[in-house]
Amino acid sequence: MKIKHLLLGLTLAVNFSFGQNNIKVTSNYGSENSDIQNLIDFENIYFEQLNFEGNNIKGKQYIISIQEFKNGKQLNKSVLFDGSENDYFKINSDKESLKFLFKMADGKLKAYIRGSKFGSKKSYFNLKDNSDQYALKDFFGSKTELNLDASQETAIFAILTPTKHADGSSSYCEVVQSDIRPENLGTHFKIPHYFLVTLQFK
Repeated sequence: MKIKHLLLGLTLAVNFSFGQNNIKVTSNYGSENSDIQNLIDFENIYFEQLNFEGNNIKGKQYIISIQEFKNGKQLNKSVLFDGSENDYFKINSDKESLKFLFKMADGKLKAYIRGSKFGSKKSYFNLKDNSDQYALKDFFGSKTELNLDASQETAIFAILTPTKHADGSSSYCEVVQSDIRPENLGTHFKIPHYFLVTLQFK
């Protein structure tokens, strides 16, 4: 069991180090139209585009998954989109952009992914807390770009409730900007329920 957990930690580690399989990642968040963004915020919708650039992604496909954690343990893993099912989804350049849309409402998480060649099915997952308590967070922090290893499955988003402090304050950013492995966030920050969205190039 310890070996299994160790392997999970290694494959999910947010690997932003430079190397042979290095891919640069940048992000565009939300809408440039302030009125549309206000409406998005009101409806608890999160929209973020990730841009990938690197010689190593040309000719590859990608699998996007979501993992659910409760009380520090992984409950399940579901595939949101599997581009390896058909050669049509192979990346034909050294650049690729993916748009991720998530909505938390009425006790459900709704997920949808849009690429240049596809729109994924809409996937739904049960939330364990008030829908408005959940937020989508990436792992950029104050950085404008990140680097990930194309050979590894990498956590790119967390959908979580905040960590809470004894003085009554709470924080989301403190969690995703830490050095804690994504699969250990719940245990370390006492977050009872959260999701990780992962991406792997193949």
